[in-house]
Amino acid sequence: MGEGLVQGLLNRVLQLTARFTPSNKSRIRMHRWRGVQIGSDVWIGYDAIIETSFPYLVSIGDKSEIGIRATIIAHFRDMDIQRGKISVKIEDEVFVGPGAIILPNVTIGRGAVVTAGSVVTASVPPMTVVQGNPAKPVARCGVPLTGRTPLYVFNRELQPLE
Repeated sequence: MGEGLVQGLLNRVLQLTARFTPSNKSRIRMHRWRGVQIGSDVWIGYDAIIETSFPYLVSIGDKSEIGIRATIIAHFRDMDIQRGKISVKIEDEVFVGPGAIILPNVTIGRGAVVTAGSVVTASVPPMTVVQGNPAKPVARCGVPLTGRTPLYVFNRELQPLE
């Protein structure tokens, strides 16, 4: 099932415009027009790429933050694409660091943190920090890392995994 010529062109125009607009509000609006399911109070960084061909496969929860130049890929060629079935689910209060890559068939649990440059190939449990390629759990979060959480509070509440 292809996306069609007109829908494909519209997705790419909105994606490119969203990537480079200076306003977060405009980025959110354009991604929603494309079909990405986005909750309230979300921040999407400059130059982030969110599933170009099938944006309706991505869901981003409330109070989540997607870092600059992060990439969310919800399908690969020859995958069985089903309308209404989410491939990448980012739950509430998730922080995805700059340059991180999220691959298909992944859920990132509430309050989880994906560190900068990490490649997420498997689902991430809630309140867990992952890093690396492939991303592996390295710590448990005591509080979610949101725009309202002071960094010193987040760091103080981290519990490294053995």
